[in-house]
Amino acid sequence: QVQLVESGGGLVQPGGSLRLSCEASRRTFSSYAMGWFRQAPGEERKFVAAINWDSAHTDYAASAKGRFTISRDNAKITVDLQMNSLKPEDTAVYYCAASRRVGPYALKFLTNIDYWGQGTQVTVSS
Repeated sequence: QVQLVESGGGLVQPGGSLRLSCEASRRTFSSYAMGWFRQAPGEERKFVAAINWDSAHTDYAASAKGRFTISRDNAKITVDLQMNSLKPEDTAVYYCAASRRVGPYALKFLTNIDYWGQGTQVTVSS
């Protein structure tokens, strides 16, 4: 079964940093666009960032631009999200996602996601 497994979530103070990582279970993911979404309590799941298969193209939500950086390592079949200058409003469950059908600029649409991870909690609080 195809799996995406996230790690790296936790509690951090405002202004701090966290690095999330997502590991895929199959090498075929190295050819997929991958990305991150987040869902806060009572809210819809929202796009955060995406990256194409060879890291040549990335896309970010307005809330993530300038603070978050997405990267991938196809040798390890991982995609990371470096989050800096974290704010309380960044608190959410963060999900790794992949699509075998579309590139990074279309990954923001939930209907284009073929695979989801189980999520990792990020809490930004003093």
